Amino acid sequence: MSDTDHMRTALALAARGLGNTWPNPAVGCVIVTSGSGGGRIVGRGWTQPGGRPHAERRALDQAGEGARGATAYVTLEPCAHFGHTPPCALGLIEAGVARVVTALTDPDPRVAGKGHTMLRAAGIAVTEGICDREARQLNAGFLKRIEQGLPFVTLKLATTLDGRIATQSGESRWITGPQSRRAVHAMRMAHDAVMVGSGTALADDPDLTVREMGATRQPVRIVIDSRLRHRPDSRLGRTAREVPVWLIHTAAAPEQARAAWRATGAELIEVPDQAGHADLTAALQALAVRGLTRIFCEGGADLAAALIRARLVDELAQFTAGALIGAEGRAALGPLALSALSEAPRLTLLTTQALGPDTLSLWRT
Repeated sequence: MSDTDHMRTALALAARGLGNTWPNPAVGCVIVTSGSGGGRIVGRGWTQPGGRPHAERRALDQAGEGARGATAYVTLEPCAHFGHTPPCALGLIEAGVARVVTALTDPDPRVAGKGHTMLRAAGIAVTEGICDREARQLNAGFLKRIEQGLPFVTLKLATTLDGRIATQSGESRWITGPQSRRAVHAMRMAHDAVMVGSGTALADDPDLTVREMGATRQPVRIVIDSRLRHRPDSRLGRTAREVPVWLIHTAAAPEQARAAWRATGAELIEVPDQAGHADLTAALQALAVRGLTRIFCEGGADLAAALIRARLVDELAQFTAGALIGAEGRAALGPLALSALSEAPRLTLLTTQALGPDTLSLWRT
C-alpha cells in the first residue's frame, strides 16, 4: 500500500473523533512496519473524547515494540509542547519509529512546525503534505478556530421541494422522513455544539441531543436569545446540568431571567447588541474562545438568514422532501436584503445522496 492509502486509513480513524475532541483537533494515526508490499499495520489510534490521549499515543501503545523502525502516518503534525501529557513528537522518537508521514502542519503557535523539526533533529525521516486537502477538510473547524478565531458553521435546512419548512400554521413534523432524521442525529454527533435561535426554541421546546446513536458525548446546546425569552423550565433548562446549555444574550436580557437560567446550571454569554439582536460574529468568536470548533445550526429562518448575511456559514446541509406546501408556507430563510441577483450567495455542491424518500445535499460556501 502507498503513503496515500495509509494516510486515508488514518483520516478515517480521525473522523471518529469529530464532535468529541474539542478544543483539540480530531487526529488519526497508523503505524506500519517496513517490508515488501507496504508492510503491515501494528498500531491504530485516534484522539479520544476530551482530547486525551492523542492519536499517536494510542497507536504507539497498541504497536509496542512493533513501532521500532516503522512508519507512523499522522493526519496532523505531532505536537511538540508539554501540556497534560508529553509531546507526541517525543513519544514517536522514544518509540524508535524510522519515518513519520503527515498530512498537515499544525497551525497552533505552540506547534507550527516545531514537531516536524523535533523529529528531523532526532534523525527521523519526515514526509509532509500527504492527503493535505482531505485532512484540511476533515479538520476545517480546528483550523478555522486557530487561524480565524471562529468555529466552522454547518447550517441545516429541512425543506419541501419549494423551500418551505412549515405550513402557514407552523406545522412542521415531519417534513422529512426517519432516514433524514437519523442523519441529522449523526451530524449532531460529529459537531461540538448544536445551535438554534430563540424563535425555534420557543416554538419547538427542543432538547437538541443526539439520540438512537449509542453512547456518545453530547454536543453543547446553544440558543441565540438576546433577551433570554426562552423558558428556564423548558427541556433545555430541565437538563442543563446533564448536558451543557449555553445562552447567547445581550445587555437587554433582564436580570431576573439571567438569575433563573443560572439556577438551572446553564452558562450565560453576553455579547454586544447589533441592531436589536445579538452580534453573531461576536457570539461565534466567544464560542471559539471557549474551545468550540464545529457548530451545527438548526434554525430557524431568521437566524439562518442572519448567519448567511454575516458570511458566517461554511457549509449548508440541505435535506429535501418530495413534498410541496406552496407560497402560504413558511420559508426556510428570512430576508437576505438583496437588491440584485448578482448579490446572491453562490454555493458549491459537494455531495448528494438519497435518504429514503428524501435527498441530502451538502454545499460549501
